[in-house]
Amino acid sequence: MYYIGIDLGGTNIACGLVNVEGKLLLKKSCKTGAQRGAGEIMADMAALVEEVILQGGVKKSEVAFCGIASPGIANAETGVIEYSCNLPSFLNFNIVEDLKKRTGIPKIGLENDANCAAKGEAEAGAAKGCATSVFITLGTGVGGGVIIDGKIFHGFNFAGAELGHCVIEKDGYPCSCGRRGCWETYSSATALCRMTREEMEKTPESLMWAECGGELKEVDGRTAFDAWRKGDAAAQRVLDRFTSYLGCGITNMVNIFQPEIISVGGGISAEGEALLAPVRAILEKEQYSRMCEKKTVLKKAELGNDAGIIGAALLWR
Repeated sequence: MYYIGIDLGGTNIACGLVNVEGKLLLKKSCKTGAQRGAGEIMADMAALVEEVILQGGVKKSEVAFCGIASPGIANAETGVIEYSCNLPSFLNFNIVEDLKKRTGIPKIGLENDANCAAKGEAEAGAAKGCATSVFITLGTGVGGGVIIDGKIFHGFNFAGAELGHCVIEKDGYPCSCGRRGCWETYSSATALCRMTREEMEKTPESLMWAECGGELKEVDGRTAFDAWRKGDAAAQRVLDRFTSYLGCGITNMVNIFQPEIISVGGGISAEGEALLAPVRAILEKEQYSRMCEKKTVLKKAELGNDAGIIGAALLWR
């Protein structure tokens, strides 16, 4: 049997064919066109499903399950996307029933996209074999998902595990959620770029200027890391500040959940130990369980951009 995972994003829709071991066999994608009506987007989604079945060389009867990873509040019980700021036409939209009608696949499930990524890492990635794990992704914001006893933690209303919206700096930077000082305003890729620009403006001799062609608007998540590798002191200050906040938030996650593994994904995670080693040092020093024999392992996520597809496909487990 085979499984299909769909990652419905505000920019792209990605659809993949997955086997029982959690291996992604084939992937296709298209632009979402998020401002379009739900019907138009659903037509494209259904077309992607048909395409991966056809190109994968399998029969539709061999597809045992199709899972959908969606941003926002995705009710796994009802199959309804209750709200997603990135998909305005999907307000209180029953995406499961709609896709069933369009594809004829009888078993379809829905889950939040970050939860699907956490599920993917738990089933086929960095946390494989662990009953309890936390996945964190560092992108425009800080997203995440929590797996407890092998099951996704939802909260009673399917809005749980919004990890990036824990406050770590009281009255700090304003967040899009309406609070101030949220973790994602200090530990996202967006935050790293802001910190980089702030330090560059104070340090005109920094090598970070050369890394971005002398243009503040060209700063990205690699700028400080690239300059740091060349020995730039200003870049070191940026990374010290950034990893201190990241370490604070990750230590909070350990103290709350005590997971076997925390895996970190998102574009910045490509820096590997340059990012994780200083965070691990903070965790070793500050976690409540620092004297315990068993302690949480911090590592890089393994599935990259495919985590949501694989996790969605494996929601049936």
